[in-house]
Amino acid sequence: MKRRAGEREKKLKKKRLLEELGKNRLPYMTPVDADFHQLWKSKYSKLIFRKSDTVPEELHQMVQEGFLTLREHDCFFQDLVRIKEKDFVTPVSRILIGNPGCTYKYLNTRLFTVPWPTEGYDIKYCSPQIHDACKALIRLNDYLHIEAVKALQNFVETKEISDTTVIDREQNFATCLTEKGSVSKDQSSCCVQADNYMSLKNRTSYNVTLLNYMDPLQMLYLKQEPYFGMGVMAVSWHHDENLVERSTVAVYSYSCEGSVVAESDEQILKGRDPAVWHVGLKVAWDIETPGLAMPLHQGDCYLMLDDLNMTHQHCVLAGFSPRFSSTHRVAECSRGTLEYIFGQCELALQNLQTDLDSMALSLKSLETAVIKQAEEIHNEVEFEWLRQFWFQGKRYLKCTDWWLKPIAKLEEFWRKMEIMTSLVLSEFRKEERIEKQRSKTIKCFLVVLTERQRLRKEWTARCQSEAAESLPEDQKPECHPFWTDDECNMSLPYDLEEVIADLQNLVQWVE
Repeated sequence: MKRRAGEREKKLKKKRLLEELGKNRLPYMTPVDADFHQLWKSKYSKLIFRKSDTVPEELHQMVQEGFLTLREHDCFFQDLVRIKEKDFVTPVSRILIGNPGCTYKYLNTRLFTVPWPTEGYDIKYCSPQIHDACKALIRLNDYLHIEAVKALQNFVETKEISDTTVIDREQNFATCLTEKGSVSKDQSSCCVQADNYMSLKNRTSYNVTLLNYMDPLQMLYLKQEPYFGMGVMAVSWHHDENLVERSTVAVYSYSCEGSVVAESDEQILKGRDPAVWHVGLKVAWDIETPGLAMPLHQGDCYLMLDDLNMTHQHCVLAGFSPRFSSTHRVAECSRGTLEYIFGQCELALQNLQTDLDSMALSLKSLETAVIKQAEEIHNEVEFEWLRQFWFQGKRYLKCTDWWLKPIAKLEEFWRKMEIMTSLVLSEFRKEERIEKQRSKTIKCFLVVLTERQRLRKEWTARCQSEAAESLPEDQKPECHPFWTDDECNMSLPYDLEEVIADLQNLVQWVE
C-alpha cells in the first residue's frame, strides 16, 4: 500500500513538473561550461569523481577482462520488473554479484547474488573464467570501499570537495584502514574516532555490486531525457532503492570506446557530446537548480556520498559505444539474506510437532498471534523468495549452482508450512472449535489466505505475460516448480478458493 501511494505521488510530481515546464527545458551544465565547477561545488558537492588514471592499472585490467568474460558467457540478463502494476523488460542487462546468500530488490524484483569468492563458502563456478571475474569484482569492491571511506571522511571534515584527487591525509587514512583494520582512540593521525570510523565503515561496506551492460546501437528505442533535453537515456531518472540509509554508492564505468567513434563530430547540439556516456544529476523535483551531466570514459569512477541518493536523482545518458558499469551498494538486506529467511522459517515451524509413536503432525498452539505469524512467514517464503527466484528462470545456472541447495531447503520449509495451513483448517472445521472466541483467529487467518490467493493469481499472470514470453527460453519465468506434479494434480493439501469461501461462511455463521 505504501509503495503504491509512493508511486502515485511520484507520478503527480512528474506531471506537475512537466506541466510547469511546458515546451521549455531546464538548463544543465557539462565540464565545458564556465560555471560547471561552481555548480558542482555548491549544489552537487556530494558527488565525488575519480578519473581513470587514479585507479591502479592492474585493477583496470582485471575488472575489464571480468566484464568481457561475463558477457562472453551470456551472464548479463534483462530483468522483468514491475512498474505501476505492469511488467517491463529492462533495456539494460544486469547481474548481481556479492556476499553469498545476499539479495537486492528493486522495482518489485529480487535479484540473487552470484557469490564472489568468500572464505568459508564452497562456491563452484561454471568455469574458471567466471571465478576470476567474480574475484576481480571483489577486488574492485575492496578498493572502492577504501576510496569511499576516504572521500566521506574528507567531506565530513571539510564540507567541500577538494580539487585534488588524493591528498596526503587521505593516504594516511587509507593506510590506517588497510593495515590496522580498525582505528583505536589514540590514533589521531587517522583523524577519526572509533565511533565515527564504524559509522563510515557501515555506510561504505558494500555487500553487493549490480553490474550493468548495454549496447545502445542494439536498442530499438530509448527514451529522451524529458526535463533538460540531455538526449537519450539508458536509465531514467531515479533514486537507487533498498539501500542502507545515507550509505555511499560507488560506480566504476567502462565504455568500450574503441568499437565506435569515441567523440562525436556533431557539435550542433549545445550541451553534452551524444557519443559519450554521461551520468546526469538533478535536485529532486526542483526546477530552479541547473542539472549536471558528467562524462564517463573508460575506467572512470564516481561516488554518491551520504544522502545524495535521497535528495537528488540521477540518470544514465547513453553514448554510442557499449558500456559496462559496476555499481557497488550497501544493500539494506535485514530481510534479504538466507540467514534471515531461514530464521523466519524456523520461527514458524516451532508450532509444528510430530507424535513420536504415530509420526502424525499437529500444531502446538492455535493462538491467533502464533497462527498469524506462521502464515505471514509462509507468504513471505513463497512470494519474496521462491517465486522471485524461479520467476527469473534458470539464469543463475550460467554462473554457479550455489543457490540450488538453499532454495531446495526453502522449498522443504514451504511444504511443511502448507501442511501447517491444512492443520489449521482441520481444527477450524471441527464442530467443537466453532466458537465466538475463534472468530478473531479465523478472520485473521482469512486475511492472510486471501492475500495468498491474490498473489498467486498475480504471479501466475506475470509468468504468462507478453513481456515474459519475449524473454529467451532459459530466462522465461517458471510459475511454481517448487510444487511437484503430484501436488499440482491434487491442488496442494487444500483448494485455496474453496477454503476462503468456507471460512467466510464460517465467520458469518459464528457472528
